[in-house]
This record gives sequence, structure tokens and C-alpha cells, in this order.
Amino acid sequence: VQLQAFGGGLVQAGGSLRLSCAASGTIFSIPSMGWYRQAPGKQRELVASILSSGSANYADSAKGRFTISRDNAKNTVYLQMNSLTPEDTAVYHCNARIAWRPGIRPDNYWGQGTQVTVSS
Repeated sequence: VQLQAFGGGLVQAGGSLRLSCAASGTIFSIPSMGWYRQAPGKQRELVASILSSGSANYADSAKGRFTISRDNAKNTVYLQMNSLTPEDTAVYHCNARIAWRPGIRPDNYWGQGTQVTVSS
């Protein structure tokens, strides 16, 4: 199983970016998917997560500005980020809990990070 993230880049403050992350390989179910970020000198933190049911959870810093969504048919999670500020600058990592066959506990997978830089 692999997770591949796309969509990072450089944007001015107030701008928007959309991240996507696709899971591939032998997959039976993906109970949860999410995005974390890590800024220089800081710990990795949860940005948002979403269950297969569509129920989403957001960090306080993301509420009202970011929207997480997923396409279960494509095993893909998206993060729409609006009203970006320099404080959002970080490497964003996608995460998913994936079971490759029925009856086993899902394992935790990480995608490669994608850099988001917001200029002031």
C-alpha cells in the first residue's frame, strides 16, 4: 500500500490550495484518512481527518478555512485550504488507516510530505 500526495506549492497570504492524496495497492477498507502538518521546529499536528462515513474532524486552526473530503471509490482524500496565512506554512503529510483484507486491524500509513509555503 502506498499513499501519494499532490498539490503543495507557494501561495500568497489569503490564497487557496488543494491537496490530494491517493492510496494504491491491495486495499479492502480505509476507515480513516487525514492530513497532518509539521512546521520547522514544531511537532507534527493533526489538521483534519475524515472517516469513511464522511464524518470529519478539524483542528481549531483549520475550522472555517479548510475542508477535508474523500472519494471512497478512488481511495483519495482532499484538503481544500482557503484564506491561507504564513502560519499555515509547513510540510503536509497525508495519513490513512488501511486494511488490506477483511478481518484484520487496519495499519497506519503515511504519504510523502508536500510543502505548503504561504508568503506574506
